[in-house]
Amino acid sequence: MYTKVPTDKLVDIIDSLCEKHMINEKIIHEITKVSKIIIRQNYFQFLNSFFIQEKGLAMGSPTSSIFSEIFLKHIESTAIFDILVQNHTVGYFRCVDDILIVYNKSITNIHDVFSSFNNPTPNIKFTMEKETENSIKFLDVMIRKEHDTFTFNVYRKPTTTDSIIPKDSCHPQKHKYTAIRHLVNRMNTHNLMQPIEKKKKHHQTHTKQEQI
Repeated sequence: MYTKVPTDKLVDIIDSLCEKHMINEKIIHEITKVSKIIIRQNYFQFLNSFFIQEKGLAMGSPTSSIFSEIFLKHIESTAIFDILVQNHTVGYFRCVDDILIVYNKSITNIHDVFSSFNNPTPNIKFTMEKETENSIKFLDVMIRKEHDTFTFNVYRKPTTTDSIIPKDSCHPQKHKYTAIRHLVNRMNTHNLMQPIEKKKKHHQTHTKQEQI
């Protein structure tokens, strides 16, 4: 997504946001000046050679996530929210560039919504994944419709390694704890179903006890 963000519009968006929040004119000038400098630093290294991206934000830069979030929030406030209201959607949830939309298919034509999403962002093209067998994946969670309720379970991509940063690595300590904090937070905040493996083990143990 970073390489698709229109940097020529980004500085104007930042400038208008600063004015909206009534920031001092001198500070606005400094913010836009620094933003331009950072946006121009869109070079990267590959096989001992340096390259400059002609368009978009630099991949791997810590500021690219901030700038892309500013752009996406601008698109949401100027176009996307109107599209959602006009099409009577029920819910909209976004984490970075992953979006979950909840809608009533008897009221909302999701294909119209999808088509409208791509109109205000000619550089960024959204893709759509619809639910299959009453289930849909959002980030690391599998959401399933069951009668009049929803159930949640952990979703792991086929390429997942279940690896986290080793304790003896040179990463900052807070980076090493991030994965653990996330896993604990997910367990405490999501009403996850009992893992299938655990269910099977419990069933096998229970059957074995009955046989004894």
